[in-house]
Amino acid sequence: MSLSAENLSEHSGIARLLGVIEQEIVPLTRDGVDKGNKVFGAAILRKDDLSVVLAGTNNETENPLWHGEVHTLKQFYEMPASSRPQPEDCIFLSTHEPCSLCLSAITWTGFDNFYFLFGYEDTKSVFNIPHDLGILQEVFGVERGEYVRDNAFWTSHGIEAMIAALPDAESVGLRDRMVVLADLYAELSATYQASRQDSDIPLR
Repeated sequence: MSLSAENLSEHSGIARLLGVIEQEIVPLTRDGVDKGNKVFGAAILRKDDLSVVLAGTNNETENPLWHGEVHTLKQFYEMPASSRPQPEDCIFLSTHEPCSLCLSAITWTGFDNFYFLFGYEDTKSVFNIPHDLGILQEVFGVERGEYVRDNAFWTSHGIEAMIAALPDAESVGLRDRMVVLADLYAELSATYQASRQDSDIPLR
């Protein structure tokens, strides 16, 4: 089966998204975390064949605005226009559900979708970074991170929910890969948490 955005909700499409996180984003994030950055990363894929345009990770030690998604978008727009696909022809993949800054960045740069692995509650309780939910509530009055997930600008997709929607026989292997990724990110998070008090990132 050929891969494309048309079969992203199927086993092969979801497996491709998990593979991009494992193979493209995690290595970059490991290097970033070793430098004191958070665990968030992202990638941009072409819709027609799910090939990777580029991957990126958090770089807040350079600039507190360089969240994983924003820094990836920065790199995307630094590509030569002749080789850079249009945002509407791309899939935006994020390791964690985008914060308010990153939601806005994805909107302003013209992407009509994004997919994420870990939701806001995971970011708060598992990764001990509560700012996403806190800012949405305190600044925008959005309770429990319940923004409009299908709107005039884009549609968001949680990979865990996509896996849960599959028949059991198809979802088992994907759930196992989710566990492996969760363990990988727990290790990355432990590294970050051990150094966060020494960081000058404003919202550690």
